[in-house]
Amino acid sequence: MRGMIRLSQFACLNGQCVPGRWRCDGEPECPDGSDEAEETCKQTCPPEKFDCGGSTNKCVSLSWRCDGEKDCENGADEEDCASDAKACPSGEFMCSNRKCLATVYVCDGDDDCGDGSDELKCTSPLTCGPNHLRCNTSECVPLMWSCDGDPDCSDSSDEGPERCGGDGVPYLPNRRTNCTAGEFRCANGECVRLTWKCDGDPDCKDKSDESDCPLLTCRPDEFQCGDATKCEGPLKFLCKNGECIDSSKVCDSVKDCKDRSDEPKKECGLNECMINNGGCSHVCMDRPIGFECQCPTGYQLLDKKTCGDIDECENPDACSQICINYKGDFKCECYEGYEMDPVTKTCKAEGKSPYLLFTNRHEIRRIDLVKRDYNQVVSTQKNAVALDLDVANNRIFWCDRFHRKIYSAFIHEASDPSQQVPLVDSLQAPVGLALDWLQHNLYWTDSGDKSISVASVDATKRRVLINTDLSEPRAIALDPHHGFMYWSDWGTRAKIEKAGMNGVDRQVLVADNIEWPNGITLDVANRRLYWVDSKLHLIASVDLNGAHRRTHMSSAERLGHPYALAVFEDRIYWTDRDRAAVFMANRLTGQDIHTLAENLNDPHDIVVFHQLLQPQGPDSCNLGSVANGGCEYLCLKAPQITEHSPKYTCACPDGQDLGPDMRGCVPGERVYDEHFLLGENLTVAVLGVVIPIVPIIATVVFGLVCAGVYLVWRNWRRNSTKSMNFDNPVYRKTTGEGEEDEIHIGRTDGMGHHTHHHPYPQGVNMGVVGAGGGTCPQFIALPLGGSMPDPGTHWYTEQPMLSTAK
Repeated sequence: MRGMIRLSQFACLNGQCVPGRWRCDGEPECPDGSDEAEETCKQTCPPEKFDCGGSTNKCVSLSWRCDGEKDCENGADEEDCASDAKACPSGEFMCSNRKCLATVYVCDGDDDCGDGSDELKCTSPLTCGPNHLRCNTSECVPLMWSCDGDPDCSDSSDEGPERCGGDGVPYLPNRRTNCTAGEFRCANGECVRLTWKCDGDPDCKDKSDESDCPLLTCRPDEFQCGDATKCEGPLKFLCKNGECIDSSKVCDSVKDCKDRSDEPKKECGLNECMINNGGCSHVCMDRPIGFECQCPTGYQLLDKKTCGDIDECENPDACSQICINYKGDFKCECYEGYEMDPVTKTCKAEGKSPYLLFTNRHEIRRIDLVKRDYNQVVSTQKNAVALDLDVANNRIFWCDRFHRKIYSAFIHEASDPSQQVPLVDSLQAPVGLALDWLQHNLYWTDSGDKSISVASVDATKRRVLINTDLSEPRAIALDPHHGFMYWSDWGTRAKIEKAGMNGVDRQVLVADNIEWPNGITLDVANRRLYWVDSKLHLIASVDLNGAHRRTHMSSAERLGHPYALAVFEDRIYWTDRDRAAVFMANRLTGQDIHTLAENLNDPHDIVVFHQLLQPQGPDSCNLGSVANGGCEYLCLKAPQITEHSPKYTCACPDGQDLGPDMRGCVPGERVYDEHFLLGENLTVAVLGVVIPIVPIIATVVFGLVCAGVYLVWRNWRRNSTKSMNFDNPVYRKTTGEGEEDEIHIGRTDGMGHHTHHHPYPQGVNMGVVGAGGGTCPQFIALPLGGSMPDPGTHWYTEQPMLSTAK
């Protein structure tokens, strides 16, 4: 509105107002371009910014300097990077491509630099220490790992018959003595789904599920699918009989279509656009036959002639994060903590450089995503399969499937085995791990006992959350701000599920067109869940309610056996077990694919380390003066479904129940394999009131029995009794005992006083007396909230806040 410029707006020279954040963003929003004029945008860059120089007047994040991407329009941020590059840190090897590499990867037989320079000057063969075994492939593994049933050498020579005896058949995670009726037994002993046999996609490691398969042929009444040619675009013309010819052959006086539809006499040479613009609202393009209405940029045809504004924001690829549509155009913006790249118009994170962490069976490695430094974080692991991070405390958590434990260490100390602390033990097959960085709890999936469990971050408190209707639980991801957890299950009925972080409100997010969902991850900024499907060879996503599904990549060649993935900024990162590598691609387009690490042992989980991926917020269990929410044992974040949802719930160890105050724990009286909210005492929260189900069921059943007895008695009385009411004084005639009928005659206004004359038993008014002497009420009233005061303190109550006088 002219004449009224808000402080958060910029006044164009023509008097128009635009949001102040659009000033000097590289795109003119003022019709006169004054918001991008040189005198408007001239600035001095602060110390934490890089000055692009020249006439651009742009400042970009200093961390973007020499990151391999041109962020200044003139490319100044990527100039002279070789001369400015610092030497690698002490103890690291500099590759020819200036990549820094941990010395442990030099001359190990793998091309870790990517240019082979780490394996060039390796004249002497690799020697192993006294406590290590040299594999036939020259690599070294700890001697204690030999003959443990789990091959650690890439050629399985540490488990070979010449060393260990036996048949020398390598260990495989899916190998079992007997496969079920719905499974196919591979030649190497693995078990895969029977429906995957001869489907054209090898699932056994030895590919035996695709051997001896008949050729796929169609029945006589079926059509063999193939690549059909479409007759579309301005260079093609579709004849009326279905033929397709070049548009240059239309109206050339030569019959090219067999039905002559390319040479209509009345239309050839006629320019319909000369008459009222052809009826087009904007642009009319004449064709050899007929005409075509077109629209300017930012508009689309609403019908065949009228143009309307395009809502570019309906396209999920339009912007990295925030999309604002306005007439004829749109605007992209970024969330707090991100900055718009002036060249690519994508949102890039501010602050420190992000880096990847991924498990590689016997170790955990790190790759700096800007400097491309490549080093080892955790070494000498038996079978590290899952990991997660505590970014604020610089701490790493991981599962070792062989030792069946969860470990933790500070990242800068993790290479020292003495600093690797075992947290949780006695697991069966831990495969997924996630940290609640706000309430400080650790969640994991176990495919051995088919469960999802939780423990305090120091592992002093622990319980099973979910252990029903789980077939093959795999990955798990958390949203601590909203109190939800998500997990994948690649069992018989593959699906991705969602539940509160206290185990309640369980629901299925994805169940269609899904076969082998391995890794999942959350895009915190855009509120989406991504997953990889190792069977369908795709990367897909949905919003956090399971809607607006998208497929970002689908390729058996590019996605051999994707196992885990991570999302940050506009990139997807994933591990591939078949290709033994780590890749990245553009998450919006699925293009721009790069290999970050290859020639790996057996890559599994992957995460990105950056403070924006774990945004800070309140600890719901420690908002007031009462620690741990007043819970005796575990305090778990509750799902935030509405603004009135409880902030947390209390939970007890397995085998114990919540006490009457719903905070303390008491010994369990019954044994149920369910979550504490439907646990040993079967307690349910309905409309904010806790109701014990077992007494209610007993009362209801007793009431139904009494009602049934009463109905049978009433029917018998009706068959033997007839009543008539008169205004006259009572007259009663009762037939003898052998008579069939009994007649009662009485005044209607006196029946309440002469209850002994009432045709129905007294028990109907005051309650029917049952055979056991109990009284059956006419109604069973349940206190479902609102109608009855509830003075008790419950587990769902928010922790009291301390009010301070101002």
